[in-house]
Amino acid sequence: MSTITGILRADGARAGRTRAALIALAATVAVVGAPFYFAPFQVFQLTMVLVYAVALAGLNLLVGHGGQISLGHGAFFAAGAYTAAVMLDRFDTGHLATLPVAAAGCFLLGLGFGVPALRLRGLYLALVTLSFAVFLPLLLKRLEPWTGGSMGLTVDKPQPPAWSGLAEDQWLYFLVLAVTAFALLVARNLLRSRVGRALLAVRDHESAAEVMGVRLSLHKTLAFAWSGMFAGVAGCLYTWVIGFVSPDSFSFVLSITLLAGLVVGGLASLYGPLLGAAFVMYVPNVAQDLSEAAPGVVFGLLIIAVMYVAPAGLAGLAGRIGSAAARRLPRTRTPDGTHTARPTPSGTSATSADPTPPEAEVQAQAEPVGAPPRTEEE
Repeated sequence: MSTITGILRADGARAGRTRAALIALAATVAVVGAPFYFAPFQVFQLTMVLVYAVALAGLNLLVGHGGQISLGHGAFFAAGAYTAAVMLDRFDTGHLATLPVAAAGCFLLGLGFGVPALRLRGLYLALVTLSFAVFLPLLLKRLEPWTGGSMGLTVDKPQPPAWSGLAEDQWLYFLVLAVTAFALLVARNLLRSRVGRALLAVRDHESAAEVMGVRLSLHKTLAFAWSGMFAGVAGCLYTWVIGFVSPDSFSFVLSITLLAGLVVGGLASLYGPLLGAAFVMYVPNVAQDLSEAAPGVVFGLLIIAVMYVAPAGLAGLAGRIGSAAARRLPRTRTPDGTHTARPTPSGTSATSADPTPPEAEVQAQAEPVGAPPRTEEE
């Protein structure tokens, strides 16, 4: 019987891997083929979803895994966007050269801004980060010789090479897709490293993490630095895609919208940034179509509705749907004629041929070791 059970478990694991591979292949085909199927404006929207996904991946490091609240993420986004725009407009550099400079500059900016995080937490930290998001657009307007002031800067978009045969929107899509895939891979590997485990320990219990040897000051500051770096990369991609930057495009509303998108997508989730980015991109347009007079009210009501249906975010809702579907799987018949139920949450399979009923298991667990057998009177 144990041999049959082992064979069944191996077959189930093999089937699970095959199913995951097929899903990944289908997703890859859909992502690669999207710019050839949709209209240019729809391709632009998909490209912006990828841009926001990079920004939310960085915010997820800070909020979802680091446990720190930030309402100033839009400021790092703006810093990366203006770094790329100034380099393209004032210094006439190549587009690819702006990406590492924006990433490094925002990493250093986040490193310096992470110092207040050492002594502040909760609402106080959120207020300080919000002040940064409010202050930066005003500063950009004052630096008119470099930033163009209130008029902003207009720059050229990356042009597709002749050998590619792609339109401009398609080339931008694949360019941003490559950077987004690399950024998400870096975020995934970072969370699985010692840094990611240290961030989780700090988030769950600071005192216990410090006793275990985690340097709180270092990892809190690094959380802001990594988060700022991802936001800077997203801002650089934003400049590539839009071709125009202005201070009014990066108000504090952007920071609040990014945080709302992360919460709706799912905190501390691998796919939460992607789902949250789609929410940030498409839901405001839906709110505008539903009510041109008060789109903000509709947007807020939609957020409340989503959080009521999915308290753990859209990523958590997808997991709940998958678990419910697994619980409804029909029973299968084993070679010896017994029936196997669906897999239990612990990964084992419950069979109808179990020789020990649940009551007997409970009674056997309650019996002390070495106790004499009970009689019928007992």
